[in-house]
Order: sequence, then C-alpha cells, then structure tokens
Amino acid sequence: MQIILMEKVANLGNLGDLLKVKDGYARNFLIPKGKAKRATPAALKEFEAKRAELEGAAAEKLAAAQAYAEKLGGVVVRIARKAGVDGRLFGSVTNFDIADGLKELGFTVEKSAVRMPAGPLKMIGESQLEVALHSDVMATITVAVVVEQMKM
Repeated sequence: MQIILMEKVANLGNLGDLLKVKDGYARNFLIPKGKAKRATPAALKEFEAKRAELEGAAAEKLAAAQAYAEKLGGVVVRIARKAGVDGRLFGSVTNFDIADGLKELGFTVEKSAVRMPAGPLKMIGESQLEVALHSDVMATITVAVVVEQMKM
C-alpha cells in the first residue's frame, strides 16, 4: 500500500515521505494512529497544502521532547522489591514499574517509551536505562532497585 508519512516514524521515514508498506501495517497501525495517510491524488494535494504547518508542528514536538529530556535526564527512580540473600529479586522490575516510579516523581512517560535492552531487571542494584521521548530524543535515567523493608 502506498502511504504518505504525516510525521517521522523510526526505522521507516520522515515527514512527507511517499512509501510502500505492507497493507496490515498501514491499516492497523500507521493510519489509525495518524502517522500516515493513503497516497491518493487528493491526499497528496492536501498534504502539500499543509506541509509547512505539519513541519512546524513536528519541530514543536521535537523542541518539547528535548526540553522534557533535560528535566528527565539524570533522574533516579527507586523501586523496592523483595529479594533473596543473594540479591536476586522474587519477580522482576519491568518498564511498567519504572513508568509508575517516574509518575510518582512527577514525570509522565509511556511504559513503551522505557527501553530495557537486557529485559526486565532481576537483581538488586542500579541500572542506566533510556527513555525514548521522541524518535530523535532519548533521556538517560538511573533505576535503583533496593530491598523492600519488612513491615512489622
């Protein structure tokens, strides 16, 4: 299916690119999320008429993401979990837990934006993780997994 990208999509293309993608990817993901439109002659004319406006909106999103990354950079998220004597967790710390920890600190981040290349954290200690705020903007945070204190 021929599409026009309405915004930058990672590993696919930039605003205004005319691409051929699989039908299911376009119908189920790109078009419903507003990231692309079908490449019809009418859509091409409409896009060219709105091109400057869309580029301005994309630049604003990028600037907002960079400002948010400045605030978020270097934040330490402390997460308490039960662990054995060897430091291994009973369970794991996932991107959902990290997004909740950031929300408690006042930062709103989608759980899908938290990048965990090695998978869920399963040990006590500190880890450096990246949060993708925009396709071009990454913020580095520190996640400190600590032993949960027994309540008596």
